[in-house]
Order: sequence, then C-alpha cells, then structure tokens
Amino acid sequence: MAENLDYLGKLDPDDPKQASQQIANKLRAAILTRRLQPGDKLPSQPDLASRYGVARETVKRALEVLRTERLIVTRQGSGAFVRAQTQRAVELRPHIEASFERTHVSIDFAGFSGETLRDALAEALDKVRVGRLAPESIAVRVLISDMTAPMALPARAETQSDDPAVRERAERITRRAADGVIDQVAELGDLGLVRSATVEVRMHRASPLFKLYILNNEEVFYGFYPVVERTVSVKGEPMAIYDLMGKDVPLFHYAVTDDDASHGTQFVEASRQWFDSVWSTIAYRYDG
Repeated sequence: MAENLDYLGKLDPDDPKQASQQIANKLRAAILTRRLQPGDKLPSQPDLASRYGVARETVKRALEVLRTERLIVTRQGSGAFVRAQTQRAVELRPHIEASFERTHVSIDFAGFSGETLRDALAEALDKVRVGRLAPESIAVRVLISDMTAPMALPARAETQSDDPAVRERAERITRRAADGVIDQVAELGDLGLVRSATVEVRMHRASPLFKLYILNNEEVFYGFYPVVERTVSVKGEPMAIYDLMGKDVPLFHYAVTDDDASHGTQFVEASRQWFDSVWSTIAYRYDG
C-alpha cells in the first residue's frame, strides 16, 4: 500500500493487552486526534494485518471494538470508515480503561451520584490490582449535589415539590456511590500499587440535570439526565416521584485535537473551566 502507516505505531510485545485491543487503541487515538478525519476510510484489513503482523481475524476484532463504540462504520465491499460525526453516544468504560494507560490519571466527574463512574472505574482498577495497568498516580474529583438541602429534583410527583423523604432516599444512593469510589481508589494506594491515589468529593446545592466526565483533561463525556415519573419505595411505602435517570443515558464524546479552534478542543476547555469554577466557589467538602 502506498500510504504510510507509521502514524499507527507498532504493537508492544510486553503489553499484556491482546493484540486486537492494542490495535483498537491505536486506531481510536488516530480518530480522536483527527489523524483519521470523519469520513476517512481506514486502512484495509490486509494492510492492518501486514502492518501489525497479525491474522485478519485479529484486525476484525479490533474493528468490532471501534464499531461498538460508534467511532466507525463498516460498508460491505467498501471497508471501514470513520463516522461522519464522532460526537455521538458512546460507552464510557473503554475510555476510562484507556485513560489508565497514562502514567498520571486524572478523572473529574460532576452529576447526581457517581454510580456509573464507580462501576466503570471498577474494571480499570481491577486491572491495576493484577498488574495489567500500571499508572503511577490516580487523582479523582467528584462533584455531586447535596441531597440534605431542598432540591427541585428528585421530587414527590403528587405535589411536584421537594420532599425530605425523597431526598433521604437519594442521599443514600449518592453516599453509597461516592464512598464506593473513595474506597476503590484508596485501596490501591493502601496496597502500594500506585505511588499516589487520591479522591476528593465536594458537594453543592444545585439539582443535577446532566453528568460530565473529564478524563486526563483531554476527553469529555457529557449526557443529560431525563426526568421521569416512577414509583419507588420510600420508607417502606410506594411513592410516585419525579426522578433523574442516569443509567444508560447517551454520553457524547469530545476530545482535544491539534486544532485549538476545533469543536472538541473548545468543548473540553469549556467543560474544564465550568468544573473548576463550581469546584472552587460554591462547592464544599463532602463528609463521608
């Protein structure tokens, strides 16, 4: 093939990740940094197999990872192409794991409880425990709503207003998730598996309407909390509430590129500024 594929790098024989995952990571990086532009055709499977010295089935598995993440589309008889718009709903977990391939990992989260963050972190942290990922430092900041204060949401549906019992239920969920993140990360530091492992949680009195993840100050995942009416158990009794549904909501991905004026670069910078502004002004320490 005439095209120079040096930008895709080579496989690391000492990397414990499977070859298909390494290839997926390299192609993902090329897409997110716009080395491969939206609409571009990816190198063919035979060319990728030759480049990395692997079987075509290995390349197929790598491409399937990117297709699942909605970064590429495959067209029968034509090959694989970068999606015309990569700012589409994506899954958080593989990106959290990829962020742990860095020497220094930083993750900022703002939202309701952090349940999704806790669950997504669990897999990556398990791989640190067994030595498959080896960052030197991990720094996590969590910014959540203080459910001990009156809130517009969640609320009792019958009155469409704040209800202390509803908030008490939400507070238990919030604390369980926040404490889970703290315990998971702190354990790695206690075991000496990373040089530095810190989690700081702060709270504020605004209702959570969206969730925001900032990974290594270079990638942002953003999603809205739909407000739904549903019946839950509050102090042992069924109650209809207006609730915030965060599980499985679409997350939209933005990444820093070499172009300072690009949409992704500007969105990431604006997200960092917003997070830091709330963190350093109206937020206060969480007492777990």
